[in-house]
Amino acid sequence: MTTLLGLDLTGRRVLVVGAGRVGTRRARRFVEDGALVLLVDPSPSDDARRMAGHGDVELRERGVLEGDLDGAWLVLAATGDVALDAQVAAWAEARRTWCVNASDGRDGSARVAAASTHGDLTLGVVSTGDPDPRRAASVRDALAALVGAGEVDLRRRRPGRGRVVLVGSGPGDPGLVPVAGLEALAAADVVVTDRLGATGLLDRLPDDVEVVNVGKSPTNHPVPQAEINRILVDRALEGLTVVRFKGGDPYVFGRGGEEVHACRRAGIEVTVVPGITSAFSVPALAGIPVTQRGVATSVHVTSGHVGADSAALAALAAGATVVFLMAVSALGDICAAALGVGVDPDLPVAVVEQGSTARQRVTRATVATAAEVAAREGVRPPAIVVMGRSPRRASSTTTSARPPSPPPTPERGGLGGPARVS
Repeated sequence: MTTLLGLDLTGRRVLVVGAGRVGTRRARRFVEDGALVLLVDPSPSDDARRMAGHGDVELRERGVLEGDLDGAWLVLAATGDVALDAQVAAWAEARRTWCVNASDGRDGSARVAAASTHGDLTLGVVSTGDPDPRRAASVRDALAALVGAGEVDLRRRRPGRGRVVLVGSGPGDPGLVPVAGLEALAAADVVVTDRLGATGLLDRLPDDVEVVNVGKSPTNHPVPQAEINRILVDRALEGLTVVRFKGGDPYVFGRGGEEVHACRRAGIEVTVVPGITSAFSVPALAGIPVTQRGVATSVHVTSGHVGADSAALAALAAGATVVFLMAVSALGDICAAALGVGVDPDLPVAVVEQGSTARQRVTRATVATAAEVAAREGVRPPAIVVMGRSPRRASSTTTSARPPSPPPTPERGGLGGPARVS
């Protein structure tokens, strides 16, 4: 019978005997887990020598001695010599120190699980009979794929400390949401969501997940930022896991910094899952590279709410690509200011509406004509404005270079039916 335990190796010594391919790979994993690793091998690999240049790894280029086990909490015998690995395992047994024998998994007192980490949850698979690492890894990968796709309910069953996770959901296509973002949604008791982003994923949440819609439109801000901050803090103080589901990236004109500061002031644990910002992804999906060798070697991102600020105008004048977010209503003023400082009237402008979705549309013009063309074509937010030499002149509309991914339906075994919206 094998009992599975999770070992906290942070700051604890782990002895790895054998600094070849297997030992070095396992040593790297122990370092990632926070262990202080001692590598012992008379002929270590080049990779092991490179690892030893870091403070968490000590390398002794000689044969192993019994005294090397002093102070070790865990031992890995991976020399490839069956007799030597068995000797190391016997030393560990005599000292009552857990030992993994890589030459014969049945001989050691411990086995290394094929593991994957998902937020604060680690999934591990161990062979309990004859060791079969490839089978364990195959099962691990299959289970990890389900968890990573958000197909498993990861909510806590036992009360714990509340926390907040800021998730950037990208420009709108659910297929562009980071895996860590899907896992955060699967663990959420409460989701505080924007109007934009991959909000279709919220239909997969169980009925008892509270969804609070705080989305803003250009002319309507029903929930002030201070109230959003209060909601995050109050729900977390109740011991709940709160996901702040934001379009794009939380730290790119998303006020994520303000929300993080509010949580930390209240003593709330808060983490951030970066998202794909629409400033770069939406132009890319429309076939517009914001930088290109020989065309534009830098890019400037700014908010349309501040209009054509001096930094943006200077970037345009210097030949950079400038991406304006939330700039539809200010487009006329931005173009006028650009012309006023001598920007070429024929400089291309592209406006991408509803980027990454089935309703994506690209309207192309120049600095001199953009305001008129946008009004004639009925351009509406959400939209990204790209100015510079990168946007090539083409037809007035185009489709996404990457078809939007439909969210998995509840019938496919997702996280449940429609969520309750408050």
